[in-house]
Amino acid sequence: GARTDTTEFDYSIHQHLNVAYSQKIWNYCSSNNIPLVYASSAATYGAGEFGYADNHELPFKLQPLNPYGISKNEFDKWALQQTSFPPFWAGLKFFNVYGPNEYHKGRMASVIWHSFNQIKKDGRVMEMLSEHQCEGWLEGYILTGRHGLFNCYEAFIHIIDSMFNQHAKWLKVTAGLPWRKKLPSLNILLASHVWRQDHNGFTHQDPGFIDHVVNKKASVVRVYLPPDANCLLSVMDHCFRSRHYVNVIVAGKHPAPQWLSMEEAVVHCTKGIGIWEWASNDEGTEPDVVMGCAGDVPTLETLAAVSILREKLPELKIRVVNVVDLMKLQPEIEHPHGLSDKDFDALFTKNKPVIFAFHAYPWLIHRLTYRRTNHANIHVRGYKEEGTITTPGDMTVMNQLDRWDLVQDVIDRLPQLD
Repeated sequence: GARTDTTEFDYSIHQHLNVAYSQKIWNYCSSNNIPLVYASSAATYGAGEFGYADNHELPFKLQPLNPYGISKNEFDKWALQQTSFPPFWAGLKFFNVYGPNEYHKGRMASVIWHSFNQIKKDGRVMEMLSEHQCEGWLEGYILTGRHGLFNCYEAFIHIIDSMFNQHAKWLKVTAGLPWRKKLPSLNILLASHVWRQDHNGFTHQDPGFIDHVVNKKASVVRVYLPPDANCLLSVMDHCFRSRHYVNVIVAGKHPAPQWLSMEEAVVHCTKGIGIWEWASNDEGTEPDVVMGCAGDVPTLETLAAVSILREKLPELKIRVVNVVDLMKLQPEIEHPHGLSDKDFDALFTKNKPVIFAFHAYPWLIHRLTYRRTNHANIHVRGYKEEGTITTPGDMTVMNQLDRWDLVQDVIDRLPQLD
């Protein structure tokens, strides 16, 4: 009686089966003194920001990420509020990794079930360290109408530069053919990035792929730099739903601070750029300085710099602007995601110093903003081709992206601090 398809986004179906029908079963068991064990779901935990405990208060705090998870959590909450219940009852939250008797579930069966049958059918498991092979596989896969993701080291994604070129050009041309349906987007996740390759060294430190990407047609390319895990979830949800783009997402895979709640992350990523008021103290007035950032490590260093400045120079009015969608920096006449000059000036001002900490090579920011009113006052810190096997903190120091260099940049560019 349940709807187990986690990708079904018509909530009325889940409401009918996972909530209303489950309530009927509950009431029948209560009336006839029958024990009840029902399947809740680990999907109720959402992004996991509230943990994975089994206490009865938790369901009322959880924020599931899809209609399926919402319906399962709604029934959990309903069950906990009942005054009439079966003689014994329990809701089990499955993570769908392994379980017996799954043959009827089809594509919703567990990871282990699918892996076992794939190995049984093909007779082998392939682990492939070949970027062009993986890119070719994904391009062929999405040409069938299915969705996919290519996860690669940032430094070695350059191996498929020409393959990306051809796919981006093909998308541009086919978008103008009325008989050609739009395909799922080509999604490239660069998780082993320049600022966290301190163990592999200089050969693995190159963030230049996004410079290459932004050369392509604005109607085709998108670049996202989520600052934390919740923003990454929101960005990936958008990318997997999108069609006929090349989405490049840069996000580290190491433990890192969580800046925004899931709800805040969805709002921020939908806008693509915004003022982080909780980190700023200009309170809507004209700031003395704007601290811009794009990327997880630059965001961390920027917020650390702001903490130092607010402690040591409390009279200084600071505005923090975080960029998730890099194309927001371009004018709206150049890219469909671009900000108007009015909106850009509202964020970065017309004449105040802007200290911008950027994930990749700093001159890309200047390329994207050279037409802006306040471009002359935008000072960018990023990767300057300095690296080795060292600590993550030292990597930022070597490239002058660290919090102390950012603080010094502010001091150097504000005459009142001389």
